[in-house]
Amino acid sequence: MFPFSIRVARCDDVADPPPPQDAVGDKPSVTSKAIEVVKSKVTPGESELRRWRRTFETHAKLVGEDGQKYLDTDNFVNAIAPPQDLSKITRGQYALLFRVADVHRRGRLSFDDFHVFETLLKRPDADYWIAFQYFDVDGSGTIDYDEFKNVFEACLGPEALPFNFDCDWVKLYLGKRDGAHVLGYNEFTQLMKGLQGERLRQAFAHLDSNKDGFITPDQFKRIILELAGHKLSDEVIDRLPTLTTLNPGKGISYSEVIAFYNVIRDMDMVERIIREAVAKSKDGRITASEFLTSASQSTRYALFSPMEASIIFHFASRGGPSTSTRLALIDFAKLLDPRWQAPGALDRTGEAGQGVGRMGMLSPSTWGSFAQFGKDFSQSAYNFGLGGIAGAFGATMVYPIDLVKTRMQNQRNTVVGEVLYKNSLDCVRKVYRNEGFLGFYRGLIPQLIGVAPEKAIKLTMNDLVRGYATDPETGRIKLGWELAAGGAAGASQVVFTNPLEIVKIRLQVQGELAKTQGAKPRGALHIIRSLGLFGLYRGASACLLRDIPFSAIYFPAYNHLKRDLFHEGYNGKKLSFWETLASAAAAGMPAAYFTTPADVIKTRLQVEARKGQSTYNGLLDAGVRIFREEGGRALFKGGLARVLRSSPQFGFTLVAYEYLHEFFPFPWADEKQPKRLETQYTLGSGEDISRTRARNALKILLDVHSDIGRRAASAHTPAEQQRRLLV
Repeated sequence: MFPFSIRVARCDDVADPPPPQDAVGDKPSVTSKAIEVVKSKVTPGESELRRWRRTFETHAKLVGEDGQKYLDTDNFVNAIAPPQDLSKITRGQYALLFRVADVHRRGRLSFDDFHVFETLLKRPDADYWIAFQYFDVDGSGTIDYDEFKNVFEACLGPEALPFNFDCDWVKLYLGKRDGAHVLGYNEFTQLMKGLQGERLRQAFAHLDSNKDGFITPDQFKRIILELAGHKLSDEVIDRLPTLTTLNPGKGISYSEVIAFYNVIRDMDMVERIIREAVAKSKDGRITASEFLTSASQSTRYALFSPMEASIIFHFASRGGPSTSTRLALIDFAKLLDPRWQAPGALDRTGEAGQGVGRMGMLSPSTWGSFAQFGKDFSQSAYNFGLGGIAGAFGATMVYPIDLVKTRMQNQRNTVVGEVLYKNSLDCVRKVYRNEGFLGFYRGLIPQLIGVAPEKAIKLTMNDLVRGYATDPETGRIKLGWELAAGGAAGASQVVFTNPLEIVKIRLQVQGELAKTQGAKPRGALHIIRSLGLFGLYRGASACLLRDIPFSAIYFPAYNHLKRDLFHEGYNGKKLSFWETLASAAAAGMPAAYFTTPADVIKTRLQVEARKGQSTYNGLLDAGVRIFREEGGRALFKGGLARVLRSSPQFGFTLVAYEYLHEFFPFPWADEKQPKRLETQYTLGSGEDISRTRARNALKILLDVHSDIGRRAASAHTPAEQQRRLLV
């Protein structure tokens, strides 16, 4: 803990006191001590100092008489407030932190002041520490009874629920009125943790005028709004009176009020358990009993009662028997995310809601079928374009392996002198020795010309079928549909794959023909003219036999590896580059190896037979004759090279495809896409920690009263700031 305290004004201050002056001689003020301690004892990294300086320079719009830049209240709020959180915590309430940062009490902040404040926020307990500074009015480092009472009362509005400071709970912490006991920092943090529970008890007792143990739904709503309104979405606030429907009777009991309060207090744990339970669920939905089961497995002791689980599912459900309803993660959004707004609704500030936090834009209802068709077509064209780029990238990365695979598969054991390569490594050595490094890229250009539409249509078709069959609320898809999507993707690509493959293969084997027979290499156009249109589709049946099962294995394996092995989406997890690459590469291994026989047959059918080599009359004849003449192992020739080629190729292709979607998102996202729930639980790691702690510090103060700071906000308007500077 820093050995200093910063004097702050109370909630009802309008005119700030004059800035503290250093005493005559060597005795510095508390403020000067604070700055000196921060500068001498706390040394932030250079990058952090530069970031603070950039933030200050960006937002400091006020220029003082000395020519230096300063932050006024509004600019300070712009610098430290998380922009997406202003719907529940207002700018006026963030201005409360300006009072903590304004150590000179002059209505403006220099960079030194901003430096001190940012350093305070670096404390792991910055939220409680700033709240402590707020209550420690005299800067003594302790809080006595009068300080606690005066600051607390100043933060309550005239219509707030009363709080009895003579209660036993306050006396346990602060002793009697004569100030016999004071609170240090650690004791203060425990007082603040228990404050809402005591306020809740007193509020219920105050409103339960006839002492029958019940209050009305409107009275319950009043209590929750005052104590925790900033923690709830507008939808939940509007439905607060419906809590009485859980246990029909005279009204809402104290047990129900406490149960609801416990849910709010432990909302982070609620979200964690819900996410874990949904991730383990087969259909992406859970019931109240499954929630309780997951909670018992996640904690050493029972954390939530059946009543609390009923409350969670009541406010997340859309009506009906909430305890037996199966709910998806997205259904809990209105409870978990205070910023949630019903699609198209106006929030409390009069701005249109965007559905669940940052989960996507909803199409205007005025769009007709023609506009939707254009949008769907644009989405497919977008996927097609990115798929082509990703496919070309993946093919280039592994083309040398593909050439070795083709040379090995075309090698005939039955022809004397045709066994040029002992194995794949021997093939690599001989290609490099006889044809040079560029020999590994023979036939690359037509490959790239063809692979772009091939991979594009494959990825687009898979996305199209999966999008049709995916549950938009859970993001789940049944295994049968996954296989169908992959198979359809494999079948659709053959229209591009077969012509591409036959030209590529004939180009790839020209190097060995030149070596063994002195044949003159021919270009791709010569091969296309000699084959003709129908010749380009020679071996198409084998191509279908290879590509349909390959894609049917590959795409489901890829998605299940991401979800089940690396836990994508688990507690909002996003896979790293290496995890995505590993999933894509690993999925290609079984898909490539088990379809090698079809690939061998396709290669034999598409390569022009030389003198003395067997010729085949179709798919079945080729398979039977290869097995009879060369044995079963011949059907798996080049299997290792195929795995080594297909696995990294699809790894690079899928990684490129996903990152292209991330870097260049489709501007008109479809509302039918699976929705994602992003809250502070999942976004916290990506948010500036200073802004996170600034918000958390305010939330502790808001536990005193949800309206804290609203009455004082008018004292920090730009006009008032200018008036103080002139004075």
